[in-house]
Amino acid sequence: MSESTTVLIVDDDVRLRDLLVRYLGQQGFATLTAGSGRELDQQLKRHHVDLIVLDLMLPGEDGLTICRRLRGQGVETPIVMLTAKGDEIDRIVGLEIGADDYLPKPGSPRELVARMRAVLRRGRTPAGAPRAGGSVEFGPCTLDLGTRELRRDGVAQRLTTGEFAVLAALVGRPRQPLTRDQLMSLARGREHDAYDRSMDVMISRLRKLIELDPRAPRYLQTVWGTGYVFVPDADA
Repeated sequence: MSESTTVLIVDDDVRLRDLLVRYLGQQGFATLTAGSGRELDQQLKRHHVDLIVLDLMLPGEDGLTICRRLRGQGVETPIVMLTAKGDEIDRIVGLEIGADDYLPKPGSPRELVARMRAVLRRGRTPAGAPRAGGSVEFGPCTLDLGTRELRRDGVAQRLTTGEFAVLAALVGRPRQPLTRDQLMSLARGREHDAYDRSMDVMISRLRKLIELDPRAPRYLQTVWGTGYVFVPDADA
């Protein structure tokens, strides 16, 4: 990882922030810190940030609200969310509104760094994308594999790095069913829990972006007992 990679740690726990600053510094990262949404905004105005580590429970504006606001403002910086809550719904909502990954607290700094590096790699060389780039058109959509941009009726649609990886993997393998495990590996680059629903959430969000009727998907179809498959226009 480049020494110029700057990580913004947003957490109101001063001891945890200090621990992460020391550990990330040892791993070659430059670090900035913030204890609230307001301080985060100030840091983003002053500095270039490559990745945000965002705690869910913050005073005032919570992590989910901050994540939703940043994505609504067009901020594309990857976000790894920390959550002390065990409720799966918090993780699902975080992914739905644009977080790139999550890590339940308490977690080890070593695992956090592994997640961060995986997210940063996806942002630089998207998993699942053909090296030659190019674009694929289907229905009202165009997926540019070189710029990692999805457009619907000419309007750009925001994708997280994981969502792009999943869509590119499916589009690059038309009519070939891919299991949730295969897609999860491409999207997140790590082992995942057997009951992790985040892949289904990701597919659901992609359907809302590309399908005329997400409840009756035309392009991203479910293969019962297996996973999902991309069906191109020629197979209508």
